[in-house]
Parts: sequence; C-alpha cells; structure tokens
Amino acid sequence: MGAEWPAGAALAMESWPARSRGFMSGILQGSWGLGFALSAAAYGLLYDHIGWRGLLWIGILPALVVVYIRYFVKEPEVWAENKRQQAEKQAEVKLPLFVIFRREHLYNTLTACAWMAAAFCVYYSIWALFSTYLQRELKWTAAMVATPVFFANIVVFAGNGLWGVVADWFGRRPAIYIPAIIGIFVTPLYLMTTDPEWIVAGFIVQGICGGAIYGQNPSWLSERFPTEVRATASGFVYHQGAIFGGLVAPVLSYFAIEQGMGFAWPMMVSTMVFLALVVVFVVMGPETKGKVLTADLQTLKPAE
Repeated sequence: MGAEWPAGAALAMESWPARSRGFMSGILQGSWGLGFALSAAAYGLLYDHIGWRGLLWIGILPALVVVYIRYFVKEPEVWAENKRQQAEKQAEVKLPLFVIFRREHLYNTLTACAWMAAAFCVYYSIWALFSTYLQRELKWTAAMVATPVFFANIVVFAGNGLWGVVADWFGRRPAIYIPAIIGIFVTPLYLMTTDPEWIVAGFIVQGICGGAIYGQNPSWLSERFPTEVRATASGFVYHQGAIFGGLVAPVLSYFAIEQGMGFAWPMMVSTMVFLALVVVFVVMGPETKGKVLTADLQTLKPAE
C-alpha cells in the first residue's frame, strides 16, 4: 500500500485545479477514515464469528480496485508534459531522491520530514493502542470498542473536508495547525475518564481535530516540490514519517505494561507533545495556497 500513496497523491493533486485543491486533498486523505470506520464496523459485527484472520482476508478485497486504476486512470497532463520537456531538452531527472537534498531544496525537505514524522507519531498515539486500552483496562466488549472508533473515523472524513475548505480560504498551514492546537486540549477529555459517554464523545471530537490534521498531506507535499520530483519527494517524506510513527506503539506499550503506567497516561502525553511539534514544524514550512502546478522544468538545466 505504501507505494500507492505518493503516486496517487501526486496524480490527484496534479489533476485538480488550485482553487479547490485543499478541499480535494481533505476528501482524498479523509477517505482513509471511511476505510477505518468500515474496518471498525467489521470488527464490531464479525470479530466474534470469524476472528482476526477472517478480518485480514476482508481487508485484502479493496486492493483489487488498484487493478482498475492501473488500467483506466490516465496520467495527469502536467506530469506528461513535464516528461516530454525532460526528453526534448535532454534534461531527464535520473535520481530524483538526491535532488530533494540539494541546497536549494534541503530546508524544505527537512522541515517536511519533521512535520510528517510528528504527524505520524500523533496518528499512532491516538489510534494504535486506543482499542487495546478499552479492551484490556476498561474491559469493553468488541461492539463497545467499535463504537467510538467507527464514529470518530466518520468525522475524520468530514473533518478533513471541513479543514480542506479552511485550506482553500486561509492557507495550508492554518488548516493543519489550528486543528492540532484544538486537539491538544481535547486529548484529556477522553483519556482522563472511565465514563463511556465522555470517552465516546471526546474521541469523536478528537476525530475532527487531532484525527484530521492529515487532510493537507497530499496538497501540501505536492505543492512543496517541483513536478520532476513530486511523487518521489512525497513518498520519501511520507514514509520516513511512518517509520517514526511505527515506533510509537511499542514505546507506549513499554510504559503502559512494563512500567505499570497503564495506557491512558502514555497515550495522552505522546498525543499532546507530538501535536505541539506538528504546530512548530508546520509554521516552519512554506505557505503554498493557490500554487499552480506547472509542467516547467525546475530542478535541472538542459544538458550541455
């Protein structure tokens, strides 16, 4: 799946007009929430009958859509024209990953990496162990666990669309750091209580805030890098962040289990700290609202 995201994000953003790209970015990225919500529904309804192996088999089915995409979705005109210019001017970019670490792109690349790493750490702090916490410590049933996860992910989709409108009106950065700031204050509402109603309500609100800071991932990453290296840059920045995010669950589990702290406190501290870092790193990055993605060569001069 990892290889599909940067290619799909670049393709979608290059095919969409600048005036509403932020909204489309939110819908694109927020659709992850719909998939998560469906998985939560499948867990709540089917886990007791087919177990985790059966759920994994169900999870394979959406991948079949990729076959249709590969055969019938056309390349964006911006990308196709850019490739034509590279060939015509004999200025083909052979090692795009190295280009984004050149001096003129380095600050942009590093701040993008820091933002994405912090954002992934937020994601796994919110979602990775929440179900485990409800099951192990609060003794919730499968149906009870599925309730906040399902509805929070539905509003993740709606929230990403909402903040996408903000991105088109006020900028990419406010559409990320404003929900991140709100999410900091929302976090204790569902982790510092054992009241099921507060947990469900607080987690749903978090879906709109801390769970929706990712809506501008496609647009902001695409707009920060030239066409010649856009998909490569997006893939690298996005997935180096995923590496750091992948460390969150085992680290939090260590504090929760080995140190006897329980899950709530480690999850809360990690969520709030990394949300604050998201704000810092987003502010350090460039504002790209309204940027037109062109086919013009920007990283190489014609071969001499």
